[in-house]
Amino acid sequence: MHMETSQNHTAEPASGLLNWLRFSRGPQFPDEGEDLGEEFVSESDETNVSGDPRVELLNRVGDFLLDNLLAISAENLTAAHSICSGSDPQLAQKARCRARSKQPITQEWLDSVVSGQGEATTNEQYHDMMDRLETDLEAFAETTKGAYCSSAAYGAHLARHASELVNLPPADTLVAEIANLTKTMLERTRRVEEEMRRSETEAAGLRRSLAAARHDAELDHLTQLPNRRAFEGILAKQSEEAKKTGCPLSLAFCDIDHFKRVNDLHGHGAGDRVIRAVADALSRTSGDTCHVARHGGEEFVMLFVGLTAVEAKQKLDGVRERLARRNFVNRETKQPIGSITFSGGVVDVIGFTDPRDALAAADGALYHAKGAGRNRILLAS
Repeated sequence: MHMETSQNHTAEPASGLLNWLRFSRGPQFPDEGEDLGEEFVSESDETNVSGDPRVELLNRVGDFLLDNLLAISAENLTAAHSICSGSDPQLAQKARCRARSKQPITQEWLDSVVSGQGEATTNEQYHDMMDRLETDLEAFAETTKGAYCSSAAYGAHLARHASELVNLPPADTLVAEIANLTKTMLERTRRVEEEMRRSETEAAGLRRSLAAARHDAELDHLTQLPNRRAFEGILAKQSEEAKKTGCPLSLAFCDIDHFKRVNDLHGHGAGDRVIRAVADALSRTSGDTCHVARHGGEEFVMLFVGLTAVEAKQKLDGVRERLARRNFVNRETKQPIGSITFSGGVVDVIGFTDPRDALAAADGALYHAKGAGRNRILLAS
């Protein structure tokens, strides 16, 4: 990237940013970065005579902010570093797709993507906590069951001994004391049994509540479709199954066209109804061989079991065409919204070692569809 300088300024803005970054971040700044493609490689990298990867990374961070006219803020610096270093692969992939489709990386877009990433991270932590709790509950149930069985057996033995001691002549004082101690131990054992039985019942109730919470956490409440996490689980499972059987498996990434315009002109209530309408149109194809989920915002993902990418594209095109023929009206204002369309990218999952890479490829095809005029489905190359 070339920067013009005047007689009153001897240093380029990127150099000033570079120096500022050096002093502000210090040695904690990462020592290495990943080459993420030509979108984020600038001519200023050629000035790095020393070949220090830190200088290369700092140049990329600075040029990324300046080339995209982004403010030099702490949030933007963090996001730029995540993109240029590859420390956040998902964010870097979205930025790559954005650049390749010739769409600008604006402050609004960056804020929305980074915000979504934070929500995803919190959601993952929540689900990890539930996984750990479920594991602990299962271990507790096994331990309690074993202890209860042992306690019950021990109690039965004590009861038999207590009965035998009672039948002995009461002449021996020691025998009488042993009989009393045995009865006391028997009572305590029975109380322990009751407590363990109560704990087992409570644990079973907690497991049921946990299962309900897990189901609730994997459901998108606006559309009643599975959410992103639930879909990722289905994708991983179906991908493994397809690799074993050789059955075709295709994935589609969809996004409602001009959705922001609907929200801006008609309000978020109308926007929510549009999302539900698209979700309903897509979910009509769902079943054992087609899984539909809301990925977030106005984005949806679909998994076609037993269909090639070409066949999945044809099926999704049919949904898109039927939806585009409908005319929507704002229920509250009676103002016409017009037709609602969506764009999508379709990919063959089997062609990727990691199904998440297939999802990223479908996302890239989606951005190409947006750049090509929207209201179309494209196959990932």
